[in-house]
Amino acid sequence: MTDGTPLLAGRYQVGTLLGRGGMSDVHLGTDTRLGRQVAIKLLKPSLATDPKFRMLFREEAQKAARMAHPTIVRVFDAGEETVRDARGIETQVPFIVMEYVDGRVLKDIIAEGPLEPSEAVRIISGVLTALEYAHRALLVHRDIKPANVMVTPSGQVKVMDFGIARAVSDNSATVADTSAILGTAQYFSPEQARGETVDARTDLYSTGVVLFELLTGRAPFQGERAAAVAYQHISEAPPKPSIINPKVSPAVDAIVLRSLAKDKFERFQTAPEFREDLEAAASGAVPAKKIATPDFSQALFGVNPQGGQTTTAAIRQLASGADDRVVRTQSRPPVAWIWGGIVTTAVVLIGLMFWVVNLNAPILAPNLSVEVPQIVGDVYEAGASELTALDLVPERKTEASDVYEEGTIVRTTPEAGTKVAPGQVVQVWVSMGRTLGTIPSVLNMTESDARAAIEAAGFTAGTATTQNSPDVPAGTVIGTTPAAGESLAAGTVVNLLVSDGLVEVPGTVGQSVSEAASALRALNLSVTLVPDTGCSGTVVTSQSLSPGQQPQRSAVSLTYCAG
Repeated sequence: MTDGTPLLAGRYQVGTLLGRGGMSDVHLGTDTRLGRQVAIKLLKPSLATDPKFRMLFREEAQKAARMAHPTIVRVFDAGEETVRDARGIETQVPFIVMEYVDGRVLKDIIAEGPLEPSEAVRIISGVLTALEYAHRALLVHRDIKPANVMVTPSGQVKVMDFGIARAVSDNSATVADTSAILGTAQYFSPEQARGETVDARTDLYSTGVVLFELLTGRAPFQGERAAAVAYQHISEAPPKPSIINPKVSPAVDAIVLRSLAKDKFERFQTAPEFREDLEAAASGAVPAKKIATPDFSQALFGVNPQGGQTTTAAIRQLASGADDRVVRTQSRPPVAWIWGGIVTTAVVLIGLMFWVVNLNAPILAPNLSVEVPQIVGDVYEAGASELTALDLVPERKTEASDVYEEGTIVRTTPEAGTKVAPGQVVQVWVSMGRTLGTIPSVLNMTESDARAAIEAAGFTAGTATTQNSPDVPAGTVIGTTPAAGESLAAGTVVNLLVSDGLVEVPGTVGQSVSEAASALRALNLSVTLVPDTGCSGTVVTSQSLSPGQQPQRSAVSLTYCAG
């Protein structure tokens, strides 16, 4: 936008920043012409001068504009706007105007903890519906993750950010493409991690990772470095979600593990198949076994993706008659030879992987994986030394525990028995002792109310001891032991000090009348002075109230010499 021009493209008012991405910023905006809220994505000025990034941004707008489905964020408009920087240099910044979704990003929902399995299944069903539509349009999203899924207050699921999506027929759709912004390593498919060509089954693998995270609150593979996570996607088996969240049923466990199969031919082959089996498992039914289709491409996309470099060419190929297609004249080996070669190669590869990974072959690949040891219950120093000896990096974390003593290890992340890459950071959770709480103030409460407040704060109400008080009514709390505001372990016994409504009246005979009156009035007693002219001096000669325990605010008369 040029200086002094408040509207983008003459109609869009750019508002507050909603979020930042790798190559763009998203702002809340207003379409002044139609009077509606929109989301405006602006390519970062630092990238706007790079033709590759500008081309990627335009491609994103074109691909997303083809998506017209309730589960996909719509694109309304796109263009370029002139922006002048602080030095007065003008730059053309591309923008995309999208549907504004009033809701929460799935990443923020997961941060609050695991979802109920039924809710997780409902959300993933929405994601798979969006992917089914995109795959039929011959687009692979390639970056399915919680940050790219929104849930509206009514529960509607919206998939967004087709920034690195590629046409199915694009043979360059690999992670080796340096002109593209790559997906997040935590949600990589094994073929993405290996830099191979990807297809729609990559999106289904990433969706399986998101499903695992919804059910457990954590990703199946974790690590400090992207390379370590990518290695786990290629070679490590994911744990069952029910190990982390017992609410997950065995049927849903099986669906998640199938979606995370390393071999893409062992996964779900289409989004509808994934959705149907997942919903069946969630309802308690056993998903029906499906016969594999002989033509995977046609089942997955409805067309042959190798028929051409565009959707039109692929559809034209299927629409042509048998007489129009080129007759194959090239000779090929017998089918038995081909299958024999495939089986032999598979056996050799499986044997090699077993030797390298499980036997930890020292020649080809020393120490490819390390098993996290069982150190729960050990003191931190001993557990950390054991991890260091295995070339793992301990990271100390603390949490309260009612089971483990202070200073001992409560749990590890990843958990014991998990195979990880050397150099992996292992979070070691150390007990701080029992849960701490702050003793509440219960002054001037009745004894029953004070006991209820102490119990509500997680402590145990103990004995009540009475004490004299000149002003606090009988049955009212004067103080506690320990005192209010102290931080102590939950369950600590808190004793009460309660007023008995009495005061200790001293004897004042023989004292000066002024001192005696002051002492009694300090106890909130009602003092009356009676002069005696039969004697001289100013001392008290008699006291109407006997010394000792007397009710609060009692009346007392002091007779004193006034001759």
